[in-house]
Amino acid sequence: MSKHHFAQYQLSEEIVRALSSLGYETPTEVQTEVLPIALEKKDLVVKSQTGSGKTAAYGIPLCELVDWNENKPQALILTPTRELALQVNEDITNIGRYKRIKSTPLFGRSPFHLQKAELKQRTHIVVGTPGRVLDHIERGTISLGRIAYLVIDEADEMLNMGFIEQVQSIIQALPSERVTMLFSATFPEDVAKLSRKYMDNPVEIEIKASGLTTATIEHSLIQVTEADKLAVLHNVLIVENPDSCIIFCRTQEHVDTLFRAMADLELPCDRIHGGLEQEERFEVMNAFRRGQFRYLIATDVAARGIDITNITHVINYDIPLDKESYVHRTGRTGRAGKTGKAITLVTSKDSHRLAEIEAYIGFSIPRVKAPSEETVDRSREAFELKLNKVPEQRSDKREQLNKNIMKLNFNGGKKKKFRAVDFVGTIAKLDGVSADDIGIITILDHVTDVEILNGKGPLVLALMQDTTIKGKLLKVRKGKK
Repeated sequence: MSKHHFAQYQLSEEIVRALSSLGYETPTEVQTEVLPIALEKKDLVVKSQTGSGKTAAYGIPLCELVDWNENKPQALILTPTRELALQVNEDITNIGRYKRIKSTPLFGRSPFHLQKAELKQRTHIVVGTPGRVLDHIERGTISLGRIAYLVIDEADEMLNMGFIEQVQSIIQALPSERVTMLFSATFPEDVAKLSRKYMDNPVEIEIKASGLTTATIEHSLIQVTEADKLAVLHNVLIVENPDSCIIFCRTQEHVDTLFRAMADLELPCDRIHGGLEQEERFEVMNAFRRGQFRYLIATDVAARGIDITNITHVINYDIPLDKESYVHRTGRTGRAGKTGKAITLVTSKDSHRLAEIEAYIGFSIPRVKAPSEETVDRSREAFELKLNKVPEQRSDKREQLNKNIMKLNFNGGKKKKFRAVDFVGTIAKLDGVSADDIGIITILDHVTDVEILNGKGPLVLALMQDTTIKGKLLKVRKGKK
């Protein structure tokens, strides 16, 4: 474990306080390597496993370096999927919470006009998928003139998904004087080309793992017939009895079919794939994060934003189509120094793909036999006991930070000539309240949302019923988070 501490990096008190609230105690290896170089504003190429803490590795310096007083975006983070964009956006918001850093997510299948309105507010950091970011650039709805930092996250997956041309178009639209940071779990030639073409003598950092997968993951594979797959999966779940497990399928149809089959077996499961509405995907992910069900059935793309430290098992119900996906899938377990298991079900027609994966990761995945009837029978009682137990709700570091925050909604905005300073000036003068208790302020045409920190929300809500802002008494109520 690293003996470094976040306080040694000359971070502002607001950032250190947020990290402490989030339960970040000592930096991970990738954070220890990246932080000092990123804070010196040098280009970086980082090869690091998923789950190694890389979001905070770039998120902390970005939140430290951006100027709060600047209204236009200063940093752009590109991610391959909507889920990951939202995950990163949430992490950035939490790290920058006490510095009042405003981060805005941009992704497809979300109303363009709402994103356009968000970008008209003070925005420090933008997190987005290449397609939607490029759409905003082409329509002139995002200001790029002040972008000083570009992060390309999960670059290998970005290229795998065919985003290379969009990423290049975005880079070409950005100011040439900028810091560029590229993060990738694997390093194919296309990623290397991208770094050579668009980066200025980048510092190269590689966080070693055993081969391409971390030493904290125990790999195994079971030979099955297609007809026996479901029965073998059920037996594996009985014997392994995981607390939290992701089961990967190759297509949306396979996810839906397996979800129905597992629901028929009365197993506590849910599913996530690109065919579901975004809101439903959020709900499923949040319920899984809280531990409301044990088994999440997912496609590769939909699972890219899953950042949960206590997933004990990953099961490849279908072997992945490409070798890199094996690394990304199995990297969902064994995160943050914890151990995990990765079990793959393989049919005779999967032999070619399996050979590619093993050549890529640099070792043969140990073959194990499907659980015997005797082993399954011996394990059944413990399995059913856990199945019938009410799941323990997992505490989430983000919830810990957010529980002391209340969003207040005022019925006055830009049209009434209100500015952020008007709200800060008034609220900070209330008895028992200071400027440190005021978080992100979002001013729209007719309403303003103000986050009140440190559990002071109810006090501010009560006092503002009779307090004027610029001589006007506004209606104020508790807003939605």
